[in-house]
Amino acid sequence: MGGPRDLVETLTGFARTLRAAGVPADPERLQAMIGALDRLDVRNPRDVYWAGRLTLCADPADLPRYDRCFAAYFSGESASMRRVSRSPVPTARPAAGSEGEETEGSGDPSVTAASAAEVLRRRDVARLSAAERDEVRRLVALLDNVSARRRSRRFAPAHRGRLDPGRTVRAILRRGGEISRPHHRAHRTRPRRVVLLIDVSGSMSPYADVLLRFAHAALRCAPRSTEVFTVGTRLTRVTRELRHREPDAAMAAVSSAIPDWSGGTRLGEELKEFLDEYGRRGMARGAVVVVASDGWERGDATLLGAQMARLRRLAHRVVWANPHKARPGYEPLTAGMAAALPHVDDFVAGHSLAALEELAGVIGDA
Repeated sequence: MGGPRDLVETLTGFARTLRAAGVPADPERLQAMIGALDRLDVRNPRDVYWAGRLTLCADPADLPRYDRCFAAYFSGESASMRRVSRSPVPTARPAAGSEGEETEGSGDPSVTAASAAEVLRRRDVARLSAAERDEVRRLVALLDNVSARRRSRRFAPAHRGRLDPGRTVRAILRRGGEISRPHHRAHRTRPRRVVLLIDVSGSMSPYADVLLRFAHAALRCAPRSTEVFTVGTRLTRVTRELRHREPDAAMAAVSSAIPDWSGGTRLGEELKEFLDEYGRRGMARGAVVVVASDGWERGDATLLGAQMARLRRLAHRVVWANPHKARPGYEPLTAGMAAALPHVDDFVAGHSLAALEELAGVIGDA
């Protein structure tokens, strides 16, 4: 490990993994672990294991999750075998024989691992092996910036921004009239609602799982301002099911709740139902609405276009994620995509981990 900064970044990534699994590894507990390792040998995997177990876990139920995360984060090796000498962030390592595998005579192993991780980040999830898909699922669970903010009318003290005359004058009076540096203020920010409509029809089956896990990460980042629905032959609200802290438990609950998994697609009818039942009540008003679908509409494409126009008038921003957009030569020629695109602000891909990270950035910048 290169130095103290490498150690802190590595342990911060490990704490994120634990939080994604439901272990309350907050910054205070992480600081306690770093303090413990200051007095132990960070090159000894047993010391690292016990320092984390005694500081990051708050309940006996956390111990099995901690053991699983420790093994998974440190390349799947047992705690008694692994040396803590990896890169600061968790690297995805495709299974042998996959694209991006280590070549003969390669140089620095860390460079090879980083290259393999970058290849995996950009590969289509529909073409991954089971091991690679598990790694992508783990990395999706680590996303911690899937949220949007909006400017509030209220102000808060700030280092720069508008002059705050009230605080400036009060500071001068406290000093008996002596001129002090001016105080500033800036608008506060508040969470902006994010609504995700995820297509779970048959044509989207290779991508539905990872997109729902992305929705789980979004819900974890902003639980009070995120709503998730699935669309197919019917509209299903799955926000409550995705509130489980563990991604696998959330996905099991979602699978039980969705009656039309891998069925047909009636996007226009389902979008109309969403707007009639939830949109007018304010869920879509001023929100960032993300539609994740390939646009294969079996219903009336004209109805889909009309409902997308309604949605555009209500929402702050409309984002459409189509996994097929990244394919060479793709053109949105299907009737559903042709009807929807005139009312879309951002048209992005959703086929890979890198594409999902880009989608998170679009939501954050909205």
